[in-house]
Order: sequence, then C-alpha cells, then structure tokens
Amino acid sequence: MKRKLVTLLLCATACCLSAQDDNKKSIVKQGWNFGPLPVVGWDSDLGFQYGACVDIFNYGNGSNYPSYDYKMNLEASAYTRGSMLFRCYGDFKTLIPEGKLFFDCTYFNSKKFDFFGFNGFSSPYFGPEYGAADGEKSEFYWMRRNQFRLVASMQRRIKGNLNWAAGFGYYNIYTDNINLKKYDGQNTLYQRYADYGLIRPDELNGGNVLQLKAGLIYDSRDHDSDPTRGVNIEATLTGAPDIIDCEGYSNLGFTFVGSHYVPLWKDRLTFAYRLGVQTKIAGEIPYYFINNLNTLFFRKVYTEGLGGNASVRGLNRNGVVGNGMAWLNAELRWRIVHFRFINQNFHIALNPFFDMGQVIQPYRLDEQKAAGKMWEATHGTADPNPFYSGKKEKLHATAGCGAKIVMNRNFVISVEFARAFNSNDGKKLWNNIGFNYLF
Repeated sequence: MKRKLVTLLLCATACCLSAQDDNKKSIVKQGWNFGPLPVVGWDSDLGFQYGACVDIFNYGNGSNYPSYDYKMNLEASAYTRGSMLFRCYGDFKTLIPEGKLFFDCTYFNSKKFDFFGFNGFSSPYFGPEYGAADGEKSEFYWMRRNQFRLVASMQRRIKGNLNWAAGFGYYNIYTDNINLKKYDGQNTLYQRYADYGLIRPDELNGGNVLQLKAGLIYDSRDHDSDPTRGVNIEATLTGAPDIIDCEGYSNLGFTFVGSHYVPLWKDRLTFAYRLGVQTKIAGEIPYYFINNLNTLFFRKVYTEGLGGNASVRGLNRNGVVGNGMAWLNAELRWRIVHFRFINQNFHIALNPFFDMGQVIQPYRLDEQKAAGKMWEATHGTADPNPFYSGKKEKLHATAGCGAKIVMNRNFVISVEFARAFNSNDGKKLWNNIGFNYLF
C-alpha cells in the first residue's frame, strides 16, 4: 500500500489540533479496524499516483495490542508515468501456532520501467539530458515491463526468538522495448543490449520464474512495523528451478538481511541500521530477474533494487544490479510527539538516514566489456559508448531525511527525500510519499 497524501495532510492537521500528553494511556484497539482510503501520492521514479485502497486489521481481544492478529490489504492505483498496480496481501499471525502466514498477489503494469544496464559504475550514465523529452529522465533508460507476482511464506518458532521459515514465489514477467506512440523510433539502452547480445533472444521478452525458499529467522524486535529495540535477522536459501520455460536459467542463491534497533533515549530516539547481502551460488539468472531482492516477508510493494524506495533511497531505481549485491541503511528515528485522533493512537517521527550499496558479484561483465569494444570499433568516439564505462564498481552512497505519521504503531505514512553523492547515481532530489519504514 502506497502514497496516501490526503491521509498525510489530515493527520498532520490533527497533530496540530490534538497533541496529547505522552503520559496518558493509549487506546487499546480490539476487533476489526477498517481503513478505506483514496490513494493520492507522488514518487520521483513513477510520478503522481491515484487510486483507492483498504487496510483491514483484526486485533482480537486487544491483549497483544499494538500487535494485530490479522492484516489484509487491497489496492488498485495508477501513476502518471504509465504504471498500474493491483495488489492483495495478507499477514496472519495467529492462524499457525507459534508462527505466521503471509501471502502477496500483485500485478504491475509499467510502460516506463527503468533500465540502466549491469554492474553499477561499469555502465555509463549519460544523465537526464541524453535524449530527454521532459527534462527529467531520459527515455533512453526506459523499457516496458509487466509482472505478475504470487508469493506465500510461513514461519514457525523453533525456540525463543529463533524460527524456521519456508515459502514459494511465482513470477510471470513480460519485457519489451518502450512502445508508446510518443517514443516511436526512440533508441533505448534495452534495445542496444538486445542488439549486442547482452540480453539474449530467449530472455528478451521475459519469462517465468518459480522460486522455492527456506531460511532461518531470529526476531527479538518489540514490534514489527515500528520497532524501537531488538534484532531481526533473516537468512534465506533460494532455489529457482527452470521447469516452466526450460531455457537453462536455473539458479541457487543466498540472501542475508540483518536489522538492529538500538534505543538511545527510552522509546523516543532509536538508532536503526540494516545490512543486506545477496549472492548467486550456482546457475544463471535471467536478466529480467537480477534486480529482484529475495525475501520471505515483504515490507514494501516493490522488492527490487538497488535503488528506489526499497533498498538505497536516492539512487536511480534499478541503477545498481548484478549477480550479487550488498547494501547498508542507517537512520535515527526520533518520535517527536504522540496524540490521539478519531479514536486512534498516533505519533510523528523524523528519520534522517544514510544509505549505500554496490555490486559485489558482477553479471555478464566480460560480455559487457566485449560489447563496449564492438561499439567503439564500429562508431569510434563519435557516439558515447553505452555499454562499458571502463570504471570499476565501488560504493554508491546517498543521504536524506524522512517524516513518518504512525497510527496504532501498525499504519505508517512515510515521506522521504534523498540525494545521491555521485551524479552518475542520479542528478535530482529523490522524493517519495509511501508507506512503512524501509526496514
């Protein structure tokens, strides 16, 4: 669920009118809680968003509040830069004894999907001025991508805070050159990658991916959506047998994501950081799936990177991809004021942050270098080389600040701004109005 600007403004007004003393007892929620809302928001990568959604919570008898027993969400929305989103997901904490069940069913339709090539700084970035019609982002870096995603995961306790988890995912992905009438005949990086063999004919228009996942989770957080203390570590082994398309893209990978929440001043100020590492162990990943960040339980609608609002904020979306990637997020979370409004518990927080990441396992780097040499042999230096910059990959870093409005510690409205340190990672201020903390 994403970008509900109307709700954000209403809650901000409520804060000014209804701020309460922190010592007053919070309202304990019980039973069902429904939150139908219009979806109105903004994302630097996707544009203006509009649509509708509903959040459904069940708190049971309230004994576990602010934790819920069940959460479900339905959303249908579109973006002015040509994307649509239809999503249904659920998080059920009491259906399985000492465990939980999660599912996600989502369809994305992206007429302008970002594609910046492989291996971070090894791919040249010509900036928004290169063929840009709108002065913001060049259509040279656009392609078309539609994706259907069906994911289910479960978790059971082993002992104490240690759990085992397992799940599966099915992805149907369609990719093509951008085909909007406005951009007829436009040269794109996607087309050039296809022409020079970096994107192979059997993967050019996407395909099907079936994933099987198994992992261990250690979770000592005091809360899922708005933690103030504790540790959450997820180590996942992911296998993707190519039994549907049979094109030879079976692979095995490992993902480690660890988060630590350190209270600095009661529950009002928390230092939070997250370290993620994803690597390929064996096999081959098709180009249309190397940007996927494997996880058992989603916090964001988009689970792709590096870049965008799910990994390194302020970095070009999908700007850094490879067989293996590592990233770090660090932020302060300052809960400024608590208040009550419409019979709900609210608080407002600020979160200045610093993010960074890089490719640690390259993807088709030798082929990328060969394509660069072929281009130079054919074009000389008259046209910029779109394939290989000659640069080694290194850290991509960004910094920014966000603000959060949190209802019942489960419903988090987020506004964030960030800027990349290197202009090759993005030349404009990135901003996003969405939902949930990043981690």
